[in-house]
Amino acid sequence: MLKHWREVKAQHRDTILFYRVGDFYEMFHEDAELAAKILDIALTSRGDGVPLAGVPVKAATEYLRQLVEAGHRVAICEQVEDPKAARGLVRREVVETLTPGALLQEGWVAGARNNWIVGLRRESGGAGKRGSSEAATGKTGLAAIDLSTGEFILETVSGDALVEALGRLSAAEIVTPSGSTSPFPSLPACPLVTPRDDWEFDPELGRDDLCRRFGLASLDGLGVGPDDTLALGAAGALLRYLSELQPGGLSHLARPTIRRLESFLWLDEMTCRNLELVEPLRAGARGCTLLETIDGTVTPMGARLLRQWVLSPLRDPEAISARLDAVDVATRDGRGRARLREALDGIRDLERLAGRAAAGRSNPRELGALRDSFQRLPDVAGALSALASSSLPQGNRSELLVAAADELDLLADLTTELVAGLADRLPATLGEGEVIRSGYDSELDELRSLRDGGRQYIASLQQRERQRTGIPSLKVGFNKVFGYYLEITNTHLARVPADYERRQTLATAERYVTPELKEYEARVLGAEERIAERESELFGALRAAVGHAVGRIQQSAKVLARLDGWTGLAECAVAGRYVRPVMTGEFELVLRQCRHPVIERMMPRETFIPNDARFTEAERVLLVTGPNMAGKSTILRQIGLCVVLAQLGSFVPADAATIGTIDRLFTRVGASDNLAGGQSTFMVEMSETSAILHNATTRSLVLLDEIGRGTSTYDGVAIAWAVTEHLHDNVGCKTMFATHYHELMQLPERLQHARNYNVAVRESGDTIVFLHRLEPGGTDRSYGIHVGQLAGLPAQVVARARQVLGTLEGEHRVVPGAPPPLSPDPGQLALFGEPPRLDPMVEELKLLDLDTLTPLDALNRLADFKRRVKDRK
Repeated sequence: MLKHWREVKAQHRDTILFYRVGDFYEMFHEDAELAAKILDIALTSRGDGVPLAGVPVKAATEYLRQLVEAGHRVAICEQVEDPKAARGLVRREVVETLTPGALLQEGWVAGARNNWIVGLRRESGGAGKRGSSEAATGKTGLAAIDLSTGEFILETVSGDALVEALGRLSAAEIVTPSGSTSPFPSLPACPLVTPRDDWEFDPELGRDDLCRRFGLASLDGLGVGPDDTLALGAAGALLRYLSELQPGGLSHLARPTIRRLESFLWLDEMTCRNLELVEPLRAGARGCTLLETIDGTVTPMGARLLRQWVLSPLRDPEAISARLDAVDVATRDGRGRARLREALDGIRDLERLAGRAAAGRSNPRELGALRDSFQRLPDVAGALSALASSSLPQGNRSELLVAAADELDLLADLTTELVAGLADRLPATLGEGEVIRSGYDSELDELRSLRDGGRQYIASLQQRERQRTGIPSLKVGFNKVFGYYLEITNTHLARVPADYERRQTLATAERYVTPELKEYEARVLGAEERIAERESELFGALRAAVGHAVGRIQQSAKVLARLDGWTGLAECAVAGRYVRPVMTGEFELVLRQCRHPVIERMMPRETFIPNDARFTEAERVLLVTGPNMAGKSTILRQIGLCVVLAQLGSFVPADAATIGTIDRLFTRVGASDNLAGGQSTFMVEMSETSAILHNATTRSLVLLDEIGRGTSTYDGVAIAWAVTEHLHDNVGCKTMFATHYHELMQLPERLQHARNYNVAVRESGDTIVFLHRLEPGGTDRSYGIHVGQLAGLPAQVVARARQVLGTLEGEHRVVPGAPPPLSPDPGQLALFGEPPRLDPMVEELKLLDLDTLTPLDALNRLADFKRRVKDRK
């Protein structure tokens, strides 16, 4: 057996091997040592000293989950023949390999998000140049598969778009070439990175694999073009890898869809994090993401689709408007929306259940869940038909709702078959109860009658034998070792009839059988064994029927997901008093009385203070000043969130909105460091700003908060100034820049399309009141000491801070009492005003008493100043 284990292990070197031995999965050598540490199970050894650890087969699911969550591969080597019938070693084979990116098990991945495994192939031009500009800007082909749902995506990206794509997918596993021909110097955090041989990423092999798998003569019908060559190579390697992990096949995979970058709003990882689109900034925080705020879906398919919409908003105004039409209809028709949502509620995860059926993994309850879900489809169709007939204000109907009504397959044939074949109440596994409904199969019904008749006969035998023998304590029993028996206590052994045959002796009784009892026992047990076989055959046929229709089920599931997404967004719009945005292809972006969707929901109703925001060609760079706590960051974030909501097809929290669609959204809000990467807070800030400046276009929206604050004041102001000039002069995009650098308020004097704004504050004595209102014009005060006072700083600290502030403002010194600092460069003087140290002649001028100075004295003083200036030169 160990020799066979070594042979199997040699084919799965980087994998923990679960080797079936009877009722246990055994692990040996290094596998046992690693698993014992992760699973906290006992590590023992065989007689020959080989390390050994094992888990019961019945409890293996949870142990497998722990190993996969820890980022390991686990190969399951099953006994594929009956040990009783085996001659010598029981035959075993690897039937499945589990990895973080290849999971079909129920409940192992969250229902509201996809579990992507991603294959990557980079063009060979950057071979071996890790970190080189060529490797960083070259094209990369990307193939992504969610094995649990069957979704399949192909995409080709360039430069930083690879980081954006991987951040959007949050891959559970990444498959890359093992050689140096396609370097990936910086992959994001991922549970598992799997290298494969370079030849597997050959595009022509990938093209052939896809054509063969989906029965196509050409991939042109899928929209595959000349620019998708690299993605085909990645797809071929990924399919080959998954086929090895799932020897049973991948019949549930849908045909791949091509994702074009230019069709979607660019949201890089930094922006998704800063805006908290799907994940909170603070780990474990709940209710603070945009997705949680707008998620009104009632099905797992709808929840996954809405997450995709949030991370991939649309860019085309017509496509956005079509989605808004569907939401608009659902918003106006409250009764129709409620009826459709009620029909959708209770529909299970059709994509994943169908995928498990196609892979031969479904248990009876999962097939029952499909049956119950299919039975709700006619109600969905009726509600959808009524909603699709509703008109918009202009008299039009939603094209998407009408198309959905045509595309929805009610799966009537499958529903009929499952209803007829499956019992009403189903066990979790075969053999734990009746699975097939009575009347569905005549052979099964006959076997059940035979079994039930034998049971009834055996039950009546006890009374008859008591009367025949005169033994009142005689009873009929059963156990798995000896079968049925007649038990008689020792006090009545003298009355045992001659035809009783002793089967077992106990301390206080004897157990017997009779020829009649053995005959009926054989009949009952034989019927039960045959019933189990027949039920398994019939259940397998029903499961196969579902598997053959997996494409139809997936199509209906996609329709249901869209309906769930549209009606969920409508429900959110009604509850939050959102309005439909006007989408255009122009530059202008106008939000009237817009609100932050997340903060508004967390605050008491009517307490959030809305604000206007307007970007035009004439005013495309807005510089916002104001104290901390005044709401600058909130205003920046709510503008970004309103744009994301509008372009994903949702209504927005505002009184009115006109949005010229943007191609890329960038936010740099808040401070953080990257200790693991050896980057300080300022380095992270500069890296993120650099990414913005390199990738922003005229159609982009850039939201910046406090650029340059991580370094000295002069450096910070210089960087902030230069960044703003670059965005204004070179990029020409819509920009909002929140800052404490009051020097930047001079920029609108030099930059034609820049304007100053401030977040209003009202002063009352030594205290301030935050109005949280954005107003035109700048401000020259930061109110930092006031904020410290509000935060509870001790009174003596606040008083001393006021004293130091007065000294700094009066003497322009860094520390009171310290020597004056050196003057900055002349270039900085031209930009930012007087140097800290004043000229002596300026001091003399300040001391002159002009009221007592005669004209002659004035001329003499002026001549003296002129002479001294000449002497300096």
